[in-house]
Amino acid sequence: MENIKLTQYSHGAGCGCKISPNILDEILHSSFSMPDNDRLIVGNHSKDDAAVYDLRNGTALIATTDFFMPIVDDPFSFGRIASANAISDVYAMGGNPIMAIAILGWPINLIPPSVATKVIEGSKSICMEAGIPLAGGHSIDSPEPIFGLAVNGLVDLQHLKQNNTAKKGDLLLLTKPIGVGILTTAEKKGMLKEEHKMLAAHQMMQLNKIGSVLASVNGVHAMTDVTGFGLFGHLIEMADGSGLSANIDFNSVPLITSDLKDYVRQGSVPGGTNRNWDSYGHRVNIEKNESGNLCKNILADPQTSGGLLISVGKESYNEVAAVLKEAGLEIHTNPIGEIIAKNEYAVHMA
Repeated sequence: MENIKLTQYSHGAGCGCKISPNILDEILHSSFSMPDNDRLIVGNHSKDDAAVYDLRNGTALIATTDFFMPIVDDPFSFGRIASANAISDVYAMGGNPIMAIAILGWPINLIPPSVATKVIEGSKSICMEAGIPLAGGHSIDSPEPIFGLAVNGLVDLQHLKQNNTAKKGDLLLLTKPIGVGILTTAEKKGMLKEEHKMLAAHQMMQLNKIGSVLASVNGVHAMTDVTGFGLFGHLIEMADGSGLSANIDFNSVPLITSDLKDYVRQGSVPGGTNRNWDSYGHRVNIEKNESGNLCKNILADPQTSGGLLISVGKESYNEVAAVLKEAGLEIHTNPIGEIIAKNEYAVHMA
């Protein structure tokens, strides 16, 4: 089992497996319509992180699912990362997770079942950190290893956060650094420095619990987690859904390591980055030069179990900063941009 390297058995990695935004839009475009449900607060009509169903007692049920192929070789770590990533959708809606169900696809003729056991154990460890049971699941024999969760959560309706409710003048905050896809690609290429070996993995295992804390701050107008579409992609969804645009200061965006730009210059760019950019690059006002290309490759980098992108009114910034500091996230209190009036581009680079 020690010689098993999970990433060798999959063509994609983590949230980089996601179908690109433009192809996803094509798939979801359909003339088949379902009748409206007045208890379904968030569903297919928006591009939010999870579905939300009104329980008519002042609370709502949050339901989501997320799964992907290995982004790391270690099965226990893969289980932890995939689970943290799935649970994040509940936190991004301002909710508290209550239960998870496992989704497992396993090439039983290629990888021993004992390795899958380690994946499940990793998942259980993250579920314990989130304070929820891994209550069951479903498994299939598949050509590639796949793992993830279906997660349910609860939220007070007055504290529900969505990704399409940002307001003009809001400041933008990000709770985890960018660069996971770049580092994992560098590792595959044999370019990763020894001191960076576990940097991406450790970050991907961090739960976004801060989302449920920020839910009670009225000035937090919108939230979403940054995953496979990169910072650009998820910010575009926030801006478009809110009928606004955004400015981003590249120099204020936290990077997972100061060496990230060097990795990009050496060619450590995931395939998902270009798929992302082909989908939405025309929506970003960015310089057409080497500096702009570097920015593109970092901010379109697919993130797995990324941080929360928060849109907060300036009058509530100090309150949010205090919450982040108390949670040990003081380095993420520096705004990375601002929501502005809608114009030709969804995102402008400062």
